[in-house]
Amino acid sequence: MSNENKSIHEFDLELICEYYANVERQGPGSPEVTIKALSFIDNLTSESRIADIGCGTGGQTMVLAQHAPGKVTGVDLFPRFIDLFNANAHKHNLQDRVTGVIESMDNLSFQDEELDLIWSEGAIYNIGFERGLQEWRKFLKKDGYIAVTEVSWFTDERPAEINEFWEDAYPLIDTIPNKLAQMQKAGYVPVASFILPDDCWTEHFYAPQVAAQEAFLKQHAGNKAAEDFIANQRHETALYNKYKAYYGYVFYIGRKL
Repeated sequence: MSNENKSIHEFDLELICEYYANVERQGPGSPEVTIKALSFIDNLTSESRIADIGCGTGGQTMVLAQHAPGKVTGVDLFPRFIDLFNANAHKHNLQDRVTGVIESMDNLSFQDEELDLIWSEGAIYNIGFERGLQEWRKFLKKDGYIAVTEVSWFTDERPAEINEFWEDAYPLIDTIPNKLAQMQKAGYVPVASFILPDDCWTEHFYAPQVAAQEAFLKQHAGNKAAEDFIANQRHETALYNKYKAYYGYVFYIGRKL
């Protein structure tokens, strides 16, 4: 198996974390897309409680907090990300409303019906879309909202190369209608769904990684694991450019029944 075709699951999590700590975004997205998704959420006030689960360093969280009232808690498993997240909140003068905590998304400490809004961009795949929707639902108040991005197929059939890549990387990938059905089954009214535009991948996610990859390789010169990881990242970028007509991230927004 060539380096770029290694499964993402074969790489050390600390190595992945170190790499992604050096870029603003840990997944596809943009400020415009965060604001668009937020436009479908009603009834937020200064008393609202919001959680961004799998927040990373908080690129999208700061945009969320700048355009929504209430207190925002960012949750991530990696201490390095949370340190950067809290520094990011101070940089944006949001520290009074935005706090990052170290927790696993499958063992959250929120109280039942504590939250008005659960947010998660490019992260719910870590627990699985259906499982996340089901397990996190109890933390939402009645009529509370969930807004997540999830990689999804745009077509029922696709070329074998990209199909095999995603079946390995994330076997729970599915089509948009099936994801909406999963949301409904989990106890939400689907409010909106929309495909993230191409620039969320190219301009906001992949382009900033070019310099980060060079710096990472220089820092880890001679480290085969680091070199293999960067080869894998570059392979993923090439696959997206080749097959983006078949898949992408989709924002799914639902209201708890």
